[in-house]
Amino acid sequence: MFGLQPAHLLIIFVVAVLFFVPSRLPELARALRQTMAEFRTSIKEAKSDLPAERPRRTDSEK
Repeated sequence: MFGLQPAHLLIIFVVAVLFFVPSRLPELARALRQTMAEFRTSIKEAKSDLPAERPRRTDSEK
């Protein structure tokens, strides 16, 4: 898309957010922090729901 890489698009997005919505920036930061916390919690719960991995047998144990 016009020779832009994802990093370029991210920079353009950040500049646009800073330019157009500076009054809502603290609210957006709080929402992002909460979303990341929920994501991490979900990942931890998913990992704990998985069965524990059994140690693999080596050739000497066969």
